[in-house]
Amino acid sequence: MTTPRQFRNARNATVGGSLAALAFGLATAQATAADLAITVANVANAQGKVLVAVCTQETFLGPNCPYTAAEPARPGSVTVVVHKVPAGTYAVQSFHDENQNLELDRNFLGLPKEGVGFSNDAPMRFGPPRYADAALAVAEPVTRTTLTLRYFVER
Repeated sequence: MTTPRQFRNARNATVGGSLAALAFGLATAQATAADLAITVANVANAQGKVLVAVCTQETFLGPNCPYTAAEPARPGSVTVVVHKVPAGTYAVQSFHDENQNLELDRNFLGLPKEGVGFSNDAPMRFGPPRYADAALAVAEPVTRTTLTLRYFVER
């Protein structure tokens, strides 16, 4: 009978140790998370929403950026805050989703029909910008940045 009790105690100690490690890991992860406040300038009108995505190098320009947020559009500037972004280097991509279909609409030539923008106002020369041009450092507790939407097609 001593063996099962010792096993049970050893197992509980391992589980308890794992839970303590997990709790410490979560506390550490939350302590290193930042809020990223993105001021999106040059919003054309109050239709739809302004969407932002905070992307790693691997997810940049794709649909699976790990941190996203949105705010109702209004002419001029809109500030969108993305919460709990781990400190690191990211690129921000944004667009004015005027029809709220959660897609960047394009014309027959492939040009965006809705306003688009990238952190650092990264240049778009015959296509989307490079990650290196849009990359910015995010640090706790708050990082602020501004980007400007560009509209390529007259509406």
